[in-house]
Amino acid sequence: MGENIPDPAGEVNPDEIDLDDDFDDDRMGSDVSAGPPHPVNWNLLSAHDLEQEWLELNRWVDWLRHTYGLPASVIPPFWHHHPELVWELSALHLHWLCAYDPDQNGSAPLGWHRDFADTRQRLRDWVAASGTRLDRDRPTRQTAWPGEDPAPPVEDTVIIDRDAEFVQFVHDEVRARQDAEDAFYATLDEATGELRDPSDPQGR
Repeated sequence: MGENIPDPAGEVNPDEIDLDDDFDDDRMGSDVSAGPPHPVNWNLLSAHDLEQEWLELNRWVDWLRHTYGLPASVIPPFWHHHPELVWELSALHLHWLCAYDPDQNGSAPLGWHRDFADTRQRLRDWVAASGTRLDRDRPTRQTAWPGEDPAPPVEDTVIIDRDAEFVQFVHDEVRARQDAEDAFYATLDEATGELRDPSDPQGR
């Protein structure tokens, strides 16, 4: 991950995010040179890798909904705002990459379609529970446990331009991840690479 971390001084410009960048129609966005597919842990991605994974998953989900004619009750426009949908679709994408890998067994695509049927039902459940719809979105309702602060009120957001909103969303997510990386590296001692004592700003 370290070698993929961008220059901390670099800025993420929403206008430079291309939803169709480096997209191979034959492999639906998979990178042949990247090696075998591997699980994506969205919590641990560097800022650079996070941007790449968002764009690739978005392209694949768009291909999926068009290819199989999926309604918004299965894949809504604002799926990227709902972690439960992101993790489910990311797992389905990985499964698809493995099933259609050139070195895979010839019956693997049939297994993917069987699992795809199960996934569609789960997606319907997630979408129904979250309340997101074709023309508007709202955060998934959270249940406050005893002792926790009450969950904030849930308000609908009207969708005007989904692609433009997605680009801004990715920009904000990458910027936040980059800021977290910068803050972390600021705590490292340049000489030893170990965490600095916060009570000693000079690193002595």
